[in-house]
Amino acid sequence: MSPDADAPADGDGENPTASPALHEVTVDAADAGQRLDRLLAARIEGASRSRLKALIIAGCVTSGDGRTLSDPGMAVKPGDVVRVTVPAAAAAEPVAEAIPLTVVYEDRHLIVIDKPAGLVVHPAAGHAAGTLVNALIAHCGASLSGIGGVRRPGIVHRLDRDTSGLLVVAKSDVAHQGLAAQFAAHGRDGRLRRSYLALVWGLPERAEGRIDAPVGRHPTQRTRMSVVKPGRGRAAATRYVVLETFAAAAGAGAGGSAGGGAAASLLRLDLETGRTHQIRVHLAHIGHPVMGDPVYGRGFKASARRLGPEAQEALGALGRQALHAAELGFEHPVTGGRLHFTGSVPADMARLVRALTADDRPRPTKLDAKPRRR
Repeated sequence: MSPDADAPADGDGENPTASPALHEVTVDAADAGQRLDRLLAARIEGASRSRLKALIIAGCVTSGDGRTLSDPGMAVKPGDVVRVTVPAAAAAEPVAEAIPLTVVYEDRHLIVIDKPAGLVVHPAAGHAAGTLVNALIAHCGASLSGIGGVRRPGIVHRLDRDTSGLLVVAKSDVAHQGLAAQFAAHGRDGRLRRSYLALVWGLPERAEGRIDAPVGRHPTQRTRMSVVKPGRGRAAATRYVVLETFAAAAGAGAGGSAGGGAAASLLRLDLETGRTHQIRVHLAHIGHPVMGDPVYGRGFKASARRLGPEAQEALGALGRQALHAAELGFEHPVTGGRLHFTGSVPADMARLVRALTADDRPRPTKLDAKPRRR
């Protein structure tokens, strides 16, 4: 795995300290009439406009004569002197935990991780510890310059606990703002690319297609998402391409699985939006849920009868949805360089693919058997 562009040098930033940082800005004639928060964002490196707006409101910005400037939209005048006190980043609330990480890329502003299945991204109810955030606090240490004034990693996108693959996390406030903007655009501006690999039950009718269906909370099961009527959820679109198909094992019955003679398929999926459980919900909606999905693929348990013993064993050992974030590309939020990463299919999914491929090979039947002498 490697970036397309040369990596920015590590360790070339200021080390965070325990004392506040003081900045003094003098307004030039060319800056006359600008908003105060916009001016400061342009003149103070590494500080986002939203962060500076919060500092202004908090009373951390004063004029040259000591007056507190509390209006972010105040128009500045030539010759004005503005002093900004940036408090030291506070310690993160989640505790640092020495959890092994597969680091694909890292510089002073961001880090790309190949997340294993089973690792929760962010602390939440039921997962107060043992998360990716806990691991990153330990791994990054003092190199976290602070997100919104707190020394913590900036999560700009997430993967479900049992989805594996590539995930980028911000280490600085300016990187957090830049990455968040790219993920909010979902690739419409050409800067972001996210592709997933999924093993699904059956075979979609078309070799490639686009699933355009709004996603919202399930009307009765509030912990689940579902495709809902327009206006009741958020717009969601997923593009897919069939990469490979796997026939049912010799002698296996139909088992109720969609897709004719195909027991399963390997798909590449690209997101146009980023809704909760989007890929899993969309694939279940078209009748081809992700293999092993305990939430959206429960109605397809009988389809396992179409697999050979080796594939059934591999599916049972998988113990999760067969979904992997295999490709991640984005524009570096500070340098502007293009970064692109691809990841290998994890061992558990690779084992299932091998087993499905073995099922797909022609096998001898009773008619093929050689006559035996009685």
